[in-house]
Amino acid sequence: LYTEVAPNAWWHFSGCGICGIVTSYLLVLITKYYTDYENTPVISIARASKSGHGTNIIAGVAVGMESTGLPIVVISVALIISYTLGKTSGLPGNAAGVFGTAVATMGMLCTAVFVLSMNNFGPIADNGGGIVEMSGQGEEVREITDMLDAVGNVTKAASKGYAVGGSALACFVLFQAFLDEISILINKPFQSINIANVEVVVGGMLGVMTIFLFTGWSMAAVGATAEKVVQEVRRQFQAMPGIMATPQTQQPDYTTCVAIVTKGALGAMVRPALLALSMPVIVGFSFRAIGSYTDQPLLGLEVVAGFMMFGSITGLMMAIFLDNSGGAWDNAKKLVEKSGQKGSEQHKAAVTGDTVGDPFKDTAGPSLHVIITTMSTTILVLGPLFAAY
Repeated sequence: LYTEVAPNAWWHFSGCGICGIVTSYLLVLITKYYTDYENTPVISIARASKSGHGTNIIAGVAVGMESTGLPIVVISVALIISYTLGKTSGLPGNAAGVFGTAVATMGMLCTAVFVLSMNNFGPIADNGGGIVEMSGQGEEVREITDMLDAVGNVTKAASKGYAVGGSALACFVLFQAFLDEISILINKPFQSINIANVEVVVGGMLGVMTIFLFTGWSMAAVGATAEKVVQEVRRQFQAMPGIMATPQTQQPDYTTCVAIVTKGALGAMVRPALLALSMPVIVGFSFRAIGSYTDQPLLGLEVVAGFMMFGSITGLMMAIFLDNSGGAWDNAKKLVEKSGQKGSEQHKAAVTGDTVGDPFKDTAGPSLHVIITTMSTTILVLGPLFAAY
């Protein structure tokens, strides 16, 4: 990165990389604060469980919404610093600022191996607890695995927070790449979008709607599959009463339950996936046709740009909310169990919150990490087709 034109560019871009590393570290710390049962947010959810199921849900949703604040501030500061460092590096053109953001993204990704190990720790500890419970181990063993499971919930949530931050920086780079691609296509600068244009506002609203609709369909898929599993479990209890006998005289049919979950996971997510992939295409071609009719050849491009930006920002905040609230609910239940209240009314309310939090943190939240990047990539690849030339 050393050139005679910009002899100081190397330290500007080194600063961008350091900015990315610091950003990832801060996102992990913030997520830990909101999901660890040693901290106030999770303690407040456990305390709310004393007064019932409804107050548990209210407290969990409040913690999830509050948890979007600091990550957005950190990501915003990282974007401004990395873009400014790149832009002031001395290299010519607007691309220097975008390259600075890309270097910051790579700075975040250089810690990916550690974050992946954190992410893998969660399900390993969770499954270890399941094996201990199914094998009939003593309560002292289960207490150890519960503590490991609680730590695993924090590491899983932290890795998701890291993924959201990386997606945010990457989406900004993809957005700038889209603008540059269109500038080359039309042979004139295309660097700004007029959000006062009513069509662009409509495109942005459709982007926001896509995120909410995708989230709703994802969680509905979990609920529908869970209902089938509950019905199968009840059927087995009636057909094989020895499952609940002491000592147990019959073994449950695990294969059928696994088959129901697997089939539901593969089939129920088709509709949300088609929505996320088709909406950018539908919006782009629809407004290209409207632009052709109204003599606005760039209308389709401007609208999908608004769709991309509004949808990415909404998806970013929704993912943080879902990931952190789900992790906080799970650890609130662990905290109640750790305090010796297992089986109490407080514990039942905490279990309700944990049940609500599972599709939040394990389905809809992680899916949004992929979707916001996929939508941007789809628009980038198909962008030239949305111009009415």
